Amino acid sequence: MRRVLFAAAVALALLALAAPAGAHPLGNFSVNHLTVVRASSDRVDVRYVLDQAEIPTFRERGLPAARVLERKRAEVARGLSVAIGGRPVALTLRPGGRLTFPRGAGGLRTTRIELLLSARVASRGAVVVRDATFAGRVGWRAVLAEPGRGTAVRSDVTSADPTRRLRVYPTALLASPANRTVVHLRVSPGAGTVTAPRGDGGVGTTTSDRGAGDRFGSVFERAAAGQGVLLLLLLAAFGWGAVHALSPGHGKAMVAAYLVGARGTARHAVALGLTVTVTHTIGVFALGAVALALSAYVLPEDLYPWLNLVSGLLVLGVGASVVRARVRRARTPAHHHEHDDGHHEHGHGHGHHEHGHGHDHGHHDHAELRPRALLAMGASAGLIPCPSALVVLLGAVAQHQIGLGMVLIVAFSAGLAATLTGLGLLVVAAGRVSARLSGARTGRVLAVLPALSAVAIVAVGLVLTAQAVPKVL
Repeated sequence: MRRVLFAAAVALALLALAAPAGAHPLGNFSVNHLTVVRASSDRVDVRYVLDQAEIPTFRERGLPAARVLERKRAEVARGLSVAIGGRPVALTLRPGGRLTFPRGAGGLRTTRIELLLSARVASRGAVVVRDATFAGRVGWRAVLAEPGRGTAVRSDVTSADPTRRLRVYPTALLASPANRTVVHLRVSPGAGTVTAPRGDGGVGTTTSDRGAGDRFGSVFERAAAGQGVLLLLLLAAFGWGAVHALSPGHGKAMVAAYLVGARGTARHAVALGLTVTVTHTIGVFALGAVALALSAYVLPEDLYPWLNLVSGLLVLGVGASVVRARVRRARTPAHHHEHDDGHHEHGHGHGHHEHGHGHDHGHHDHAELRPRALLAMGASAGLIPCPSALVVLLGAVAQHQIGLGMVLIVAFSAGLAATLTGLGLLVVAAGRVSARLSGARTGRVLAVLPALSAVAIVAVGLVLTAQAVPKVL
């Protein structure tokens, strides 16, 4: 017992002291780019900055740095355009470019590129610059204007750059990153000034990871480097999974509402947890297979809206079945219930008394918790893989530590499921205590609660589905 407690204490210390994984603040799928325009009296200069996160960089594994730079230059040459007075102007890429591969999460690298372009032309009147590079990719997209020589410029976008050339990102804007790809300038002779709307001051920037799930990558890095005992690293991965489950979007409310709506037992809560573990693990491996083998045809991030849609439809279907079962039970005469469940009452002198207090509702409602419904609800909670777990899997492939990565992902998934299972067990226990201690008025409220919970499941399913549909169309 002491050894177990010691191991748990060390694991907690690992969680508290683990180094940040360096995960990209805008997500491991993001492709972020910034276009800085400088309109001078005799030319237009453009600086293009690309910050590409771990997973897009991983897709280019094995390519020489020169080839990576060539591909990005070609993308910028196609996607960046300038028009002066409504007429297109040819931008010329200057030779070379600055290419680096900063370290990211899970031992993976990110890609950072800076390119310079210019057009030798008098910039007067209306100047429009468009950045159509990497269209449809998730990330920070911004265009801004800086002072040139011999001009006075009026811009419709800010000249402030809170990201410091995509090196840091405003914490307050991570949930809704910049999405500006066009700048309209009005250029006239002047002393090198830009008049532009006030921009974000950049207060509260971050270069660290975005939460517990992202720090999972640091656990893999320690394990791959041989730092620490494997048992403790597994406990740390389990712990990060458990903490990660507390973040939004992991089915906590759905699981609780489902167990209340269908009057689940501890056995059902554990079954849900096991389903979440298996589903999340399979999802990570499947998405990893897409990233490894099918990335030329399907981008892994493009699958997330479809997974969200499937998850929403599963929740909607389960909620509808629970509502239907509760309506059917409400319409069935009480004596029919007693006849159906008579086998539960035989051999118990006070079986009918328990029924009167609601304790035996489990006899009726447990039949509604069919394996299909349990699997569907557990799958909906674990169907959407954590991007950090995918990063760890890809990092394991890159470092030829596939077995280690798989074991840690299973531990992470088990931790995520443990939180949901614990929540389910608390819901079940609270329901039993309330049923025993409640008075007449509270008992009526408790009798209505399962029906309300069933309706809540349907509502959550409708919201999830409605949110997912526009993203897949």
